[in-house]
Amino acid sequence: MRKEWLEKDYYALLGVPKDASQRDIKKAYRKLAQQHHPDANPDNGGAEAKFKDANEAYDVLGDAEQRKEYDHAREMGYFVGGPGGNQQYVRVEDLFGGGGGSQMEDLLGGFGDLFGGAGRRNRPQPGRDLATSISISFHEGVSGTTREVQVDGKRVKFEVPKGVADSARVRLRGKGGPGANGAPNGDLYITVHVADHPIFSRRGRDLTIDVPLTYMEAALGAEITVPTLNGSVKLRIPTGTPSGKRFKVKGRGVTDAKDRTGNLLVTVEVAVPQALTDEERALLEKLRDQPAGDNPRKHLGV
Repeated sequence: MRKEWLEKDYYALLGVPKDASQRDIKKAYRKLAQQHHPDANPDNGGAEAKFKDANEAYDVLGDAEQRKEYDHAREMGYFVGGPGGNQQYVRVEDLFGGGGGSQMEDLLGGFGDLFGGAGRRNRPQPGRDLATSISISFHEGVSGTTREVQVDGKRVKFEVPKGVADSARVRLRGKGGPGANGAPNGDLYITVHVADHPIFSRRGRDLTIDVPLTYMEAALGAEITVPTLNGSVKLRIPTGTPSGKRFKVKGRGVTDAKDRTGNLLVTVEVAVPQALTDEERALLEKLRDQPAGDNPRKHLGV
């Protein structure tokens, strides 16, 4: 358990209730990250501080397991009076010499050494974890990229793996705050925001795309050209294809860091013409007047 977990209300920092869903937490974080991102607020120290707070809060609450640990830690901790009338969290074990000696020493007026406080001050203290975020393009998310971030005055260069998902976190071990008395440094967590694509969407390793068909292509069948991230492919449309039918193009999805490749899922939609020439209208009216085939509303009893 981290000391800052008892000192900071991460729910309040993100502006969400304690029973918020993971989806609401992610939504609140993304809103704050975009609002206070340093790139959008140059030379604005207040915005930068809020951006760091949002990242720190999401680093914990965005992970369901860490969130459980955080909630449990705050339930087990409780307030005691601090110097100057302030209040601060103290863990149960801290009151009996189990850790966090500085708080007990404040309460005892400097007599903490009589209870082993000096030993606690000199024990190894792991560095604190740090968090930040970056934004990359859709294609960078697919192919991977190299980025550099500045955290606590240090510039850190790192690799974004190929196939990274939106809001995924990259963990850089030992790139967080420095440890004390020989303890290891903390870790750096980088949340990666991947931009949307104008025509493709992602579903894990699969790509999805909506492709329009003409009425004739859907009714009579056709071979159409479908775009992919790497060129185009031919797709055969069977006779009588309904709107909403989904086709799978194998191996045309996203390849992840483990070299597993998804598929391209193509959903066809029959495009109804908004304007007709006189000739087109005459042909359709002639077709309409032909003896009807199966009634598409038969299952409705009409």
